[in-house]
Amino acid sequence: MREFTVPPVEAAPQVGGLADAVFDHAQEHPDRVALGRKDAAGQWREVTSAQFRDQVLALAKGLIAHGVRFGDRVAIMSRTRYEWTLFDFALWTLGAQSVPIYPTSSADQVYWMLHDAEVTACVVEHEDHAMTIGSVIDRLPRLQRLWQLDSGDGAVAELVAAGAEIDEDVVHRHRRAVTPDSVATVIYTSGTTGRPKGCVITHSNFMFETDMLIGRWEPVFHSKPGDEASTLLFLPLAHVFGRMVEVAAIRGGVKLGHQPALNAAALLPDLAAFRPTFILAVPYVLEKVFHAARRKAETDGKAGPYDKAVDVAVKYAEALEHKAFGLGPGPSAGLRMQHQFFEKMVYGKVREAMGGRVRHAMSGGSGMDRRLGLFFEGAGVTVFEGYGLTESSAAATANPPERTKYGTVGQPVPGTTVHIAEDGEVWLHGGHVFSGYLNNPQATAAVLNDGWLATGDLGMLDEDGYLTITGRKKEILVTSGGKSVSPTGLEERVRAHPLIAQCIVVGNDRPYIAALVTMDQEAVEHWLSIQGRPPMPPADLVRDPSLETEIRRAVVAANTLVSQAESIRTFRILAHPFSEEHGLLTPSLKLKRKAIEKAYATEVEALYG
Repeated sequence: MREFTVPPVEAAPQVGGLADAVFDHAQEHPDRVALGRKDAAGQWREVTSAQFRDQVLALAKGLIAHGVRFGDRVAIMSRTRYEWTLFDFALWTLGAQSVPIYPTSSADQVYWMLHDAEVTACVVEHEDHAMTIGSVIDRLPRLQRLWQLDSGDGAVAELVAAGAEIDEDVVHRHRRAVTPDSVATVIYTSGTTGRPKGCVITHSNFMFETDMLIGRWEPVFHSKPGDEASTLLFLPLAHVFGRMVEVAAIRGGVKLGHQPALNAAALLPDLAAFRPTFILAVPYVLEKVFHAARRKAETDGKAGPYDKAVDVAVKYAEALEHKAFGLGPGPSAGLRMQHQFFEKMVYGKVREAMGGRVRHAMSGGSGMDRRLGLFFEGAGVTVFEGYGLTESSAAATANPPERTKYGTVGQPVPGTTVHIAEDGEVWLHGGHVFSGYLNNPQATAAVLNDGWLATGDLGMLDEDGYLTITGRKKEILVTSGGKSVSPTGLEERVRAHPLIAQCIVVGNDRPYIAALVTMDQEAVEHWLSIQGRPPMPPADLVRDPSLETEIRRAVVAANTLVSQAESIRTFRILAHPFSEEHGLLTPSLKLKRKAIEKAYATEVEALYG
């Protein structure tokens, strides 16, 4: 199949801007809990629709008092936290444009984005961010204001006090001037292949995207009586995925909480306290949950029953999938009994680790292993894997609720058309497609043609209109023998091994395909402990024969997916993982291939020695 369209779901006509939802909800349901917020003591407090409206209004008045006006661009450099959402909607109330900056960005990256977007004011989280801005501020003559969230009484209190005398009608005049075509935000790409480009996203883009998702994925966004829908947002709000869910939660009346840390020590207690009904995640997070449960079972001497429970969950989910597509009757009586047996022993505990109420997850950013998705489905958490870009305001495709097909990224979001070009490139068309790159007509013309977005990704549509991403056009490796190889599938399959953190496949202009592999340190420490072995320094670990045997198993399993000419012939284990701090990962954890190959040039050469 070359093209597939899903018609739009019924939605209210687009009027005004994104901030109108804050004021409408406060008027219609003032006492409904809109957000959860942690106080200084670490306790979750409820924020009603009316309280959030009042805070947005007060902050907007303060921004006006400090000179922010319609169309101004204001940068936000912070981890995911309540104040980010507060600033987003205060800025949108004024018709200003937020420019997210990843909190880990270097001074050079920060300078480029603030300069390119002609930012006039900036919100930072703490002193380190302020110092990063300060190191380049002499080259940013347009930057007039800098507010710090964690200084003194904080930026919010400072601005609210400054705006106390501003008439509310001044704010509402700004708000009434916002139209769906007004620019809401400029989000910079991660810059894997060059300097980051600013994607211009309008209020209409986000309205279309979120309204289609809320309408089609009704079981996720709409609560049952007595069980309010809620989500704990822990992915970066600087990324379009996080921003989309922020907007969807506010527009859709979903209780929204924020968690700035992605590590298990901080995240798991907040999941238990906040108890979301759904989460959005990247596959890495779901892999962490799965492997942590497996390690605990192994420590408790219950690895065998756990593995059996995994097999039962996968078979149960596959039977449900086959039934949904008319390919089978569903789980057999025997399988249902086995599934029920493991419900309390294993599946309930997996859900409890995610807060206890999670029944759905939305996954994107990179490919998810089919077996992992089936396991979570069998364990009672349906994972809707999707696909999209910053340029498509997040999701362009996603698996539908009643017919999830694991191993694919689903059908087009309602109102979207997916087209596969002659060279296999995925093209997208719909109301979520951005209006272009800021100050870069040449780059815009290269990806936009009559409203069609050329994604740069390669994919296939099956007979049901489900999309599978097979790689990136710019990442295709061509061996010296002329064989074209897409590295993505191989890397994802290798990375499925619990001891492996990352894998990068190399081989461009080389005689064969090879790989560099990094270890999951926590998993390796556990693996050594159950063998009765002491911890090992990374330099010794990479030469450990037992570890090499484990990694070879992962490589052999990955090679079963491809022909011999495309298979990984050899590999090298690295002592340290690729990190964002060293410029080897994007903030959304994507590999920076050229940077990695340059940093590990000696190791790559040794693969071909």
